[in-house]
Amino acid sequence: MFNNTKKTLAVAAGFAGALAFGATNASADTTYTIKSGDTLNKIAANFNTSVDDIASANSVKDINFIYVGEQLTIGGSSKAVEAPKAQVQEQTVQTQPQAQTQVVAAPQQAQQVQVETPRATTSSSNNSSALNELISRESSGNVNATNGSYYGIGQLSPQARATYGGNSTDYNDQLNAMKSYISARYGSADAALAHHNATGWY
Repeated sequence: MFNNTKKTLAVAAGFAGALAFGATNASADTTYTIKSGDTLNKIAANFNTSVDDIASANSVKDINFIYVGEQLTIGGSSKAVEAPKAQVQEQTVQTQPQAQTQVVAAPQQAQQVQVETPRATTSSSNNSSALNELISRESSGNVNATNGSYYGIGQLSPQARATYGGNSTDYNDQLNAMKSYISARYGSADAALAHHNATGWY
C-alpha cells in the first residue's frame, strides 16, 4: 500500500500466483531501470535471460533484494528460456479443452443454477486474480517483506495492522488482514488493483 515515490524494496523470491511478463528478444546488452513491483524473476523472464545471469552481470550480492530506480545491465542471450516458452504454450493448449468442457456441461444443470453460478465464479475468480497481483507487486508473497513501517505480503501500515491484524509472520493471518483492509477501503480486490494501476499504490 506504499506510494511508488518512495524507494521501494522489491523482493525477488518467486511467487506462485505471479503473472509472467511477455518475453522480448534482446540481441545486445540492455540497460533496464527497476520499477515498483519488479522482481529479478520477472525481469529475467521479460528479457529472455536468467536471474543468475542478471545477478552476475550487475554484481548483485543478494538476488532477493533489488531497489526501485536501480539500473541493471542485461545480456542478450535468449536460448536458455526458449524451451519453457514452448512448455507454457503446450500447457495453454491443454487447458483450453477443460474450459470448453465446463461451458458445455453447464446446460445440463437446472436453469436457476446456470444463471447464478457463473456470476459468483467469475467474481470470485477476478477477485482472486486481482488479490494475487497485488500481493505479487507489494511483496512477491514474502511474509517478512518490509518497506519502512509497511510490513507483510500486503505491505500494510501500522495503523492498518492495528485495525485489521496481520502483525504475525503467518501467511493466512496477513492475507485475512489484507482482505479486510481492501474490503473496507475499496470494496473489492478488483477496485484496489485498479487504484494501484492508476497510482502505483493501494
